[in-house]
Amino acid sequence: MSPSKPQAIGATPPGETPLLLRALAGEPVPRPPVWMMRQAGRFLPEYREIRSKVSFLDVCHNADLACEVTLQPLRRFGFDAGIIFSDILLPLEAMGRKLEFGKGMGPRFPDPVRTASDIDSLKPIDPVRDMPAVLRAIQITREASGVPILGFAGAPWTLACYLVEGQGSKNWIEPKRMMMNDPASFQRLMDKLADAVGDHLQAQVEAGADAVQLFDTWAGALSPEDFRRWALPAAQRALSRVKGAPRLYFTRDTAAFLPWLKDIGADAYGVDWRTDIGRAREVLGGAMPVQGNLDPIALYGPAHDIRARVHQIIKRAGPLGHVFNLGHGITPQTPISGVEAAVEAVRSWQWT
Repeated sequence: MSPSKPQAIGATPPGETPLLLRALAGEPVPRPPVWMMRQAGRFLPEYREIRSKVSFLDVCHNADLACEVTLQPLRRFGFDAGIIFSDILLPLEAMGRKLEFGKGMGPRFPDPVRTASDIDSLKPIDPVRDMPAVLRAIQITREASGVPILGFAGAPWTLACYLVEGQGSKNWIEPKRMMMNDPASFQRLMDKLADAVGDHLQAQVEAGADAVQLFDTWAGALSPEDFRRWALPAAQRALSRVKGAPRLYFTRDTAAFLPWLKDIGADAYGVDWRTDIGRAREVLGGAMPVQGNLDPIALYGPAHDIRARVHQIIKRAGPLGHVFNLGHGITPQTPISGVEAAVEAVRSWQWT
């Protein structure tokens, strides 16, 4: 499948810095740039058409297909940025753990990491050698898109959750059990994951990613004390290995961790929908760029309500250093009309 250049409303005129990069630098913009987490995927019929023929991992491992899927929402909605289609768990596959996606069951590692010897068996990764499709997808998508393309990775704590539990969970008993009962081994695991994640992000920057986002989706499962002990330093270690592009950090349940987020050392922070974005700016400091934070389920509402919610968030975030986004990813049943209404609401905004 050959990717084609999208009709991107948000394409940057020649010679101008894209809105996304201006906002991430804290520079004045006429309106916030807009993209949405999981903007490529199951809510789009064109994505479902591709997936009717190939598996999810097949798309991730095929640069042309990953490029095509990344371009689909840019063609349809004209977002100001794309995020490369991939999965946060691919580095764990490269480290030697078999990854499966059962139908309707989410990701699964049939051989989870539970012991010190399991940790020793994890291989160091070379992203160029072990995950070439992701890097090639970034290269060709950036050439075709006309807008900035973000790379991403899962944060060490979130990867440890899946790797040790072996599958999704509400309580993450197994990683917490290791964390509490064998902290020395768990620290070695977190260090290994941090180095792998950092190298993966840096390779994406070198492949042409205009910015990269670290997803710590399950950090909210931790107490504030455990967040500071485990998730924060591991994310910090990962991001310290990344140079040459803006680095964003996102976790759900942001509010509990606001006082310590800046210690991670990211260049911008994603805020979930449960957190007042104005309050986040106060705690993080007015010069720190933020991203977010519409409730993803708000996209199911009427257009006038979506517009009001979008404009309220923009007002609360202020005119400098704000990237409009959802507070988490688009859900599979999201109405396309809701996404259209949110994008139109952002584009209709004008800072005077």
